[in-house]
Amino acid sequence: VGPKLFQYVVKVIVQAVQLLYTLLKIDQPSYILLQNPPGLPGIAVAWVVCLFWRSKLIIDWHNYGYTIMSLTHGRNHPLVQITKWYEKLFGRLSDFNLCVTNAMKEDLWVNCNIKAVTLYDKPASYFKETPLELQHQLYMKLAKDYEPFKPHHVPSLPWAHTKKFPPQVSSQSLLFQLKLSSLFPSLPVPSPSPAFLEPLQALEDYEHCINEGAKLPPVVCVITGKGPLKDYYNGLINKLHFKHIQICTPWLEAEDYPLLLGSADLGVCLHKSSSGLDLPMKVVDMFGCCLPVCAIYFECLHELVRHNENGLIFRDSTELAEQLKMLFLGFPTLEGKLQSFRKNLRASQQLHWDESWDQTVLPLLG
Repeated sequence: VGPKLFQYVVKVIVQAVQLLYTLLKIDQPSYILLQNPPGLPGIAVAWVVCLFWRSKLIIDWHNYGYTIMSLTHGRNHPLVQITKWYEKLFGRLSDFNLCVTNAMKEDLWVNCNIKAVTLYDKPASYFKETPLELQHQLYMKLAKDYEPFKPHHVPSLPWAHTKKFPPQVSSQSLLFQLKLSSLFPSLPVPSPSPAFLEPLQALEDYEHCINEGAKLPPVVCVITGKGPLKDYYNGLINKLHFKHIQICTPWLEAEDYPLLLGSADLGVCLHKSSSGLDLPMKVVDMFGCCLPVCAIYFECLHELVRHNENGLIFRDSTELAEQLKMLFLGFPTLEGKLQSFRKNLRASQQLHWDESWDQTVLPLLG
């Protein structure tokens, strides 16, 4: 009821009271760890509670709330400026600060006088390459509801109608007999995103090259997520009449998502940071599955995606199309960039979340 500004103020006050009441009822903590964003009213409430309990406040900076708000209201909106001041103030009042990139660490120090320690996002232990038999079980499960996974769409596999793989089919040979699955990100944006059109335009170029006789494999493209504009994007997809490309937009159960990533041949990431200082968690998960990626460029992406080493960075649909054609020309093959990237990811032996926490945060806490 009332103007939007009034609604927003009331919401913040109500949330602050609820959060304060809840935190004052818990047993006395030594530390309160808070992720930002969202930080309004969380940071201020956590700081007050820490004063009451004589606890220490740790802020885990994943981005800036004010840059996210500016996407809707613009950088100069009073609410955005208030939120910016608020985050800087309470960031300085915290006892410890963690952040997700070295670029954010530097920005916090230079612009906010906040000293932080970089704690990179790491994949959970269940993000890993999917064994052959689990791949088959997943595809059989998805085939019940999604046409691109039905056996008649994979004619090169004589065992597609069976319930288990014949023993002579190795994991490696299966990988290249399957159509490739490209993983696009979820669709959480509140308004149509030009970035989403980039892969669709790239796939149109890819289809054209197949029609011209290029030795490129057919593609099954899986777009995960259930954002508010999913119907809008499905409408765009339905207008495309591909012969060699199928696009599937399933709603996956939580346990199936890492299995699908671990079964794929390539991931495509469209994440663009509102601040230019955070990294896409989807790529972190993909790398946990040793899945090479093509990711759209932004300022600090090089801290995660090393171009020509564990993936490729593109700036527009033309560049993405060229990368797709280069990666999959002559597919299947045991050589080439795609396999080189996967080998590099396997060899990198990434730390998982628990190990990274023990190495970075526990020493900070003494």
